Amino acid sequence: MANGVEIRGNSLRLDFRYEGRRHKEPFPGAPTPGNIEKAERLVSIIKHEIQAGTFNYARYFPDSPHVKESNFGHWIDLWLDIKRNELSKSSIDSHESRIENHIRPQWGQRQAEDISFVEMQGWVQKKLMPKLHNKTVREIVAIVRQIFQLYRTSNKVAFDPTEGIVIRLPDSQDPDPFERAEIDAILNTPSPGREQELALVQFMIWAGPRVSEAIALAWEDVDLERGEVTFKRARVRSAYKVTKTRRSTRRLKLLKPALEALRAQAERTEKMPAVEIEVTDRDNRTVRKQNVRFVFHNSHTDGGYATADNLRNGWWNAHLKAAKVRHRGPNHSRHTFASQMLTSGVVPLDWIAEQMGHTSTAMIHQHYGKWIRNDAADMTALVERQLNL
Repeated sequence: MANGVEIRGNSLRLDFRYEGRRHKEPFPGAPTPGNIEKAERLVSIIKHEIQAGTFNYARYFPDSPHVKESNFGHWIDLWLDIKRNELSKSSIDSHESRIENHIRPQWGQRQAEDISFVEMQGWVQKKLMPKLHNKTVREIVAIVRQIFQLYRTSNKVAFDPTEGIVIRLPDSQDPDPFERAEIDAILNTPSPGREQELALVQFMIWAGPRVSEAIALAWEDVDLERGEVTFKRARVRSAYKVTKTRRSTRRLKLLKPALEALRAQAERTEKMPAVEIEVTDRDNRTVRKQNVRFVFHNSHTDGGYATADNLRNGWWNAHLKAAKVRHRGPNHSRHTFASQMLTSGVVPLDWIAEQMGHTSTAMIHQHYGKWIRNDAADMTALVERQLNL
């Protein structure tokens, strides 16, 4: 071999190093002196372009396996295959939506090595930012960054065009819980034929579960005599899974209004036949079958709720309007529980965090809890009485 040209029998191959790897590509024609000279000139041009940073592999060798391996769509598929063994179905569905709607149409047919920072920044600023929320744009860029990280495991010197792209988020909104007057309006506004939904809301406001946990609660998880429930599973995007974190799997002693909601439901659903469901474990691969009797049913279908969206769109929105309560989603019932406990002035933050399945009290103040002045006790009087002033 001389000058980057390798003779193999009756064929020629170009030999050069690119992105830290040695590459050999066929050169058409027999190894005649003229062809060898042409091959040497081509190798010289390729090496010059590599040194100048202008080399485009696909332009010279469009049918090369390396071109296929460098195609960004190829690495998208590899990344998804890996994540399917790591993430829950709901997370994979979300990632696939981001990829198929935004990432693949823009970059899927491009060579990963040819995507520049300027192109990536322009895509983010001109195509994504005007149409999507900053949080969604950040999620999309994070996926692209992870795919490039995977690509770089085989191409050590490859550049990541997402490096340096920063998506800033607006300040998070303060918790927006229902005040006591709004709670009373929600629970006391009649909803003929939807008594189960009213019981569900009462339970959520005074027990603090996620909506996905409440609609997946079964009588097998309830002890009415002790006034306790155990949250073991959640219903997320029409699939059952174990709770969000290990801390979220928790046994609670219920407050009186939440227990009353369950007792009312016992007359409606406790004796109904069990149904078999499949629950995905925390490894997102192990699936276990369970026979359960759901506590709360969709009054229209007389079966368990398929998604939280069914509750919000099928009954919740209209009921808030009838109750003349400013609209917030049903997940604000959880915010309301945290805020009512915080506002009481007598509940330790650690107890609230444990009831809600949080690992620390920080989440209470940052995302869920809000001091509701209109519902607060006279704290001055409480302090004076406690300190005997």
